[in-house]
Amino acid sequence: MARLYLVTPRDVDVATFPAVLDEALAAGDVASLLIALDAGSDMARQRIAEILTPVAQKHGVAVLVRNDTRAAGRSRADGVHVDTGMADLKAALETFHPAGIVGAGNLATRHEAMAAGETDTDYVFFGDLDRPEFAEGNPRARELAEWWVPLFEPPVVLFAGSDLASLDAALATGAEFVALRDAVWLHPDGPVAAVAEACRRLAATD
Repeated sequence: MARLYLVTPRDVDVATFPAVLDEALAAGDVASLLIALDAGSDMARQRIAEILTPVAQKHGVAVLVRNDTRAAGRSRADGVHVDTGMADLKAALETFHPAGIVGAGNLATRHEAMAAGETDTDYVFFGDLDRPEFAEGNPRARELAEWWVPLFEPPVVLFAGSDLASLDAALATGAEFVALRDAVWLHPDGPVAAVAEACRRLAATD
């Protein structure tokens, strides 16, 4: 059965979001949380990671920090997600492996995906965290996942769309993990309801 991989909102209010996150993670089986913020200083990102990491880990959720090995290390996160190129991916692998998790993102072509897969990366991530989300998800990301799953060993994290209905197409690719961001945090019934519904959909494919 595929598992849920949550991505934080682009902007996090440290006064309110930890409680929201705590409630959302209690609503279902979440494998991982990626702390992926649009802006802010290095110190601000580190502080947010320090606040959110224990909240998620309390629920047995692995925490990853996007493109910031220092913040990941100092917050005692479980690893780092790297989407800034092969040099940074290899440097992160040297820093975090074998004890920590290192994932590879921003893989827009088969060539880029295979290059990442030839390293010791723990997963490949298909989807663009920097662009606005399509309700139905990115069809190119689904195509890459469908191609990758039967051929290569590292598991796939596939970024689904801003509508929970996009999970159906994402799960059909065979991806081991499905990532959600806006579909959870901007759900009209709230993140708790969104996580619960997402987990029901994932369990139905088992």
